[in-house]
Amino acid sequence: MKKSQKLYEGKAKILYKTDDPDKFIAYFKDSATAFDAIKKATIKGKGALNNTLSSIIFQLLNQNKIPTHFIKKLSDREMLVHKVEIIPVEVVVRNIAAGSIVKRLGIPEKIPFKPPLVEFYLKNDQLHDPIICKEHILAMKLAKEDEIEKMKHLALEVNNILSKFFKDHGILLVDFKLEFGKRPDGSIVVADEISPDTCRLWDIKTGEKLDKDRFRFDLGDLLEGYKKVLEKITD
Repeated sequence: MKKSQKLYEGKAKILYKTDDPDKFIAYFKDSATAFDAIKKATIKGKGALNNTLSSIIFQLLNQNKIPTHFIKKLSDREMLVHKVEIIPVEVVVRNIAAGSIVKRLGIPEKIPFKPPLVEFYLKNDQLHDPIICKEHILAMKLAKEDEIEKMKHLALEVNNILSKFFKDHGILLVDFKLEFGKRPDGSIVVADEISPDTCRLWDIKTGEKLDKDRFRFDLGDLLEGYKKVLEKITD
């Protein structure tokens, strides 16, 4: 598989075309951003860790019949993925109150949500990724009603799989963000990445935060937290 021209560069990844028009290569960068990229840093080794963690999680989802864009890990920083058209809607699943919902609604941190909450956000950095509802998505023609329901269904299925997986390895899955893509045949698949950049992960015994909140709020070395996640899930 030969890598060719750069297709897109985001805050955390670069996407390259390949000699196969249906396959891309995602390269994971060492950049860390928070608060709409107001806070930035380059953290050596972060990209490799996120690529490894995302690859493990995508493999788990594929094994559990969840459709994803992931094909295989190519190198420390690269994974091979199917070509998809990203749907500009971020889907957030919340198991426990933390982060923006605490600030937005005044819900005390650590309150459990039973059943889990599913929220939609517009994927738009300039507008600061505002929260939206199904009617907004339909009005803006971002996705069809059956596609919205499919994304919600898949997000909850992913939550069931990952909550159990992380719990079995001593980690609490507090919440996470998913992005979805549409394959050329119209099927909806989980895309982008799933890592401590996109999940809130707390140590079940100690409550230690092992995710990007360490960088957001200066809670400790970012790589140390990510390495602990990797050590736990590969133990």
